[in-house]
Amino acid sequence: MRQSYLETIRLIERLHRRFLDVIKAELDRLGISDINNVQALILSNIGEEQLTIGELTVRGYYLGSNVSYNVKKLVENEYLEQERSPHDKRAMRIRLTQKGRDLCDRVNELYERNCTALAKGVLEADDLTEVNESLRTLERVWSDYINYGRF
Repeated sequence: MRQSYLETIRLIERLHRRFLDVIKAELDRLGISDINNVQALILSNIGEEQLTIGELTVRGYYLGSNVSYNVKKLVENEYLEQERSPHDKRAMRIRLTQKGRDLCDRVNELYERNCTALAKGVLEADDLTEVNESLRTLERVWSDYINYGRF
């Protein structure tokens, strides 16, 4: 169990880094140099929603210290726009600009090409469903430890 557990942890980290490399390669292919792979992933995860920076962090997409910096750069490069929340003047809400939505469309096309390639005998949808169930269970176990100090 220990060996499989440690391998899973290493694989999660490596897969995330490799996925960011895939996004970086796509940005390079598209000739987009004013945004990095992490910022493109942030845009993709925001999608059509309006969020605060805190909501992005709470959802667990990113490390808190980097979110503010990346959002600032995305606003500067006109991928995101900010406005004060009408209900809480201290909070800034963010949403994609047209430029941000256009990039999200390109990233979604990348996802579709990835899915098509995987479906050609590499992985079945059921395989991914099983992996996802296991990862969600692992996430719950870790969350319980963080929240309650026990496994």
